[in-house]
Formats: sequence, structure tokens, C-alpha cells
Amino acid sequence: MSSRRSRSSRISDDQIRDLISKLHQLLPELPHSRSDKVSAAKVLQETCSYIRNLDREVDDLSERLSELLANADNAQAAIIRNLLMQ
Repeated sequence: MSSRRSRSSRISDDQIRDLISKLHQLLPELPHSRSDKVSAAKVLQETCSYIRNLDREVDDLSERLSELLANADNAQAAIIRNLLMQ
């Protein structure tokens, strides 16, 4: 990467802190009060863990939906597919 590009695409420390703060607010497992300081590393670790858990949940729900559609009759499956497309 050229030095010109790296200088122009840098993120400031304030922007990084703001992004970490926004991630922190999205995580249900971490305390959200101002008095509970959480390191940026902890926020990033928890974010990765949370995303992995969400990915597993999506896989599980997709599998359950596939089973439901496979066991449903054609009319039920059509209704479910129609609902999913909305």
C-alpha cells in the first residue's frame, strides 16, 4: 500500500473510540454504564464471540426451517415461503 493511500485512509483515535463505543452498546453481555470501563480489546473479543454465536443461531434456525418446509405439505410450505419473502 502506498504511503499516500495509508495516510488518507487513516482512522483517528477518536473515530476508533467512537466505533468501539458503538460496538460496546450493541453487545448484550457487557455492562453498559459509564462507570463500568471495558477495554477495547474486551469489546472486540466479545464482538467476535457474539457474531460467531449469531452465525451459529442463523445456521440452526435455517436448518430448523428447512426441516419444517420438508415436513410441511405443499400448501403450508407455500404459505411459509410467501411469509419469508415479505
